[in-house]
Amino acid sequence: MGRIFLDHVGGDRLYACAACDTNLTNRNELISTRFTGATGRAFLFNKVVNLNYSDVQDRVMLTGRHIVRDVSCKNCDTKLGWIYEFAMEENQRYKEGRVILERALVTEGDGLEHEI
Repeated sequence: MGRIFLDHVGGDRLYACAACDTNLTNRNELISTRFTGATGRAFLFNKVVNLNYSDVQDRVMLTGRHIVRDVSCKNCDTKLGWIYEFAMEENQRYKEGRVILERALVTEGDGLEHEI
């Protein structure tokens, strides 16, 4: 199988997989905390790393019909949320290419401050 290559986004507040602590993204990539997933509260992020993606699925959600892919941790394969590939409604297009991470499935912790 080989070794899994993981990225690290850096930052002073990091979000990680709750199951294996693999780094996923940082606070600077957070767009909104006003989303809901299968487990409750969910967050919308601009950039998330260390993910695997499912096949494309057509889903009808609270905000309309979307083409999405489920996302899971690249390290332990725990399902974490989904990525919006396409939104049918014009006013939902801002979500395209963005990732939802469910709050119950990720942890938030201190990262490293970078001094220049």
